[in-house]
Amino acid sequence: MAKASDVKSGNILRFNGELIQVEEFLHRTPGNLRAFYQAKMRNVKTGKLVEYRFRTDEEVTICRVETNDYQYLYEDGDFLVVMDITSFEQFNIPRTLFGESVKFLKEGMNVIIAFESEEPIMAQIPSHVELEITYTEPAVKGDTSTNALKYATVETGVEIKVPMFINQGDKVKVDTRTGDYIERVK
Repeated sequence: MAKASDVKSGNILRFNGELIQVEEFLHRTPGNLRAFYQAKMRNVKTGKLVEYRFRTDEEVTICRVETNDYQYLYEDGDFLVVMDITSFEQFNIPRTLFGESVKFLKEGMNVIIAFESEEPIMAQIPSHVELEITYTEPAVKGDTSTNALKYATVETGVEIKVPMFINQGDKVKVDTRTGDYIERVK
C-alpha cells in the first residue's frame, strides 16, 4: 500500500476493485481547508472517466504493470494469439483490448501489451501501418477535382478512402487510430 502522495500521472491503481489509469493528478490547497489530491482517472476495461479526491494520507494500491513487445500470430475466435519475441511463449489476448484499430492488424505485426499479474489489461498496435491495396476502381481521366478521394480495400479487408492516383497493388501508410490514408509507400 502506498500513500496518495506517491501517485503520479500514468500509474495504474486498483480502485474500488477495478483497474484504473491515472490521467491527471493535481495537488490542491484551497484557502483555509486541508490539502488534497484531485485525480482524473480512466477505467482500463470500460474506458469510463472517473474523478476522485484523495486525502494526502489516504492509502492506495499501485499496480505493477509490465509492458512488452509481442508479435501477432493469428486470430482464434474472440482472442488474438501473440508471441513473446524473446521467450517465444504464446498468449491469448481478448480482441476487445485492441479496440477499433484491430481491423488493421496483420500477421507478423509487432504489438505492445501490458500485463498486470498475468492478466492482459491493455493492448496497442502501431499508430501507422503499411498495407497493400487489394482492390480499387481505376481513376477516370478528367475525374479529378481538388482533393478527390475514392474507396479502396486494403489487404486486411478494410475499406479506406485514398486519393485518385492510388492503384491496385500500391502500398499505402494508414493511421490506425482514425483509419485515414497518410501517404503512398515506395
